[in-house]
Amino acid sequence: MKFSYKGIDSFGKINEGVVEASSISEAEEKLTLQGLRNIKIKAITKEKAKGIRNLSLFQPKVKEKDLAIFTRQLGALISAGVGISEALEILAEQLPNKTLSSALKVVKEDVSSGQSLSVAMSKHKKVFPEFLINLISAAEESGNLDIILQRASQYYEKIAAIKRKIISASWYPAAVVFFATLIVFGILTFIVPTFAQLYEGFGSQLPYLTQIIVDISNFIKTKMHYIFLVVVGLVALNSFIYKTEKGKRFYHKLFLSLPLLGEIFRKGAIAKFARTLSTLVNGGVPIIRALEISAKVTGNKIIEEAVLKARDEVEKGKELYQSLDKNIFPPIFLAMIKVGENTGRLDEMLDTISNFFEDEVDRAVEGLLSLIEPMLIIFIGGIVGTIIVALYLPIFKIGDIIQK
Repeated sequence: MKFSYKGIDSFGKINEGVVEASSISEAEEKLTLQGLRNIKIKAITKEKAKGIRNLSLFQPKVKEKDLAIFTRQLGALISAGVGISEALEILAEQLPNKTLSSALKVVKEDVSSGQSLSVAMSKHKKVFPEFLINLISAAEESGNLDIILQRASQYYEKIAAIKRKIISASWYPAAVVFFATLIVFGILTFIVPTFAQLYEGFGSQLPYLTQIIVDISNFIKTKMHYIFLVVVGLVALNSFIYKTEKGKRFYHKLFLSLPLLGEIFRKGAIAKFARTLSTLVNGGVPIIRALEISAKVTGNKIIEEAVLKARDEVEKGKELYQSLDKNIFPPIFLAMIKVGENTGRLDEMLDTISNFFEDEVDRAVEGLLSLIEPMLIIFIGGIVGTIIVALYLPIFKIGDIIQK
């Protein structure tokens, strides 16, 4: 059974936590041997323990920025001499993310009962990534937990920055096209029908371009519910396909082959892979395990499969630079990996590679945005301009008739 306790230690400080024992008397005996006095003990029921562990069910997801704050502050507290259990308790009260805060309260209880931090965290894999659990596990063996936590904080800050750049590169044009579509849809639904009614009294045939725009407008008005159902159906179908392994692989392969955006996705995934592998290897995680974890972080099934295939080759005794797919990883990446392996400084070289590709992502995103902005303006302006010209063509035609 588990019992929560509260007592005063030999320094006069209040000490709280969880202890495992077969009875309250045994729990009290254990705590007394630890030097506690004025002990208050309560049994933790299964319902209560289950409730604690399910607290985060409907709470927000834990993102890289949340993990960066957590690892930085935990590392700072441990470096300052604060015990792990006490540090976790402090952070559980201070961290803004409720899911992370709830999980830390349970982790703190497990650590107080004698479990290691990595084992306690491994019970909450939806909150703490495999990367962080393995890194902390290696740090606990080497005894440099505070240093590794600071390194993990820098890692999460870098990964969050890469993700923001990739999202800005892909969502900016998508958002512009989406709002432009809404504007065009609004023109065709509300403005074009007004002009169409006006032109009905002319008694003459409309210009070809105007007739096309009017027909499109009439189709949208009469088939609005069908269009809505088709759009919703396509979104639902795409979402379903993307959740399957084959569907995800198809889309990820498509993303890499996209003009302009494809290279950004590739370089971003390679930067994340190199940054993760560098941090894990530097933290003392074995290379095979580090490759397995790094593969999942890339965010692309094609690159993940290539890394896992390389892991199998490395396990057989092959060099990493020889194992990586030359069709996915650029020559400069493989050359720098080779230098790192030959000099015995793979972690340092991976750090250099990740910095290099992060800069490449920066430049690629800036170049894409500077190129795509005028293209989108021309594209959207062309569509709206065509509609306006089509609407005013009959008026110009009336002017010609009057002059004659």
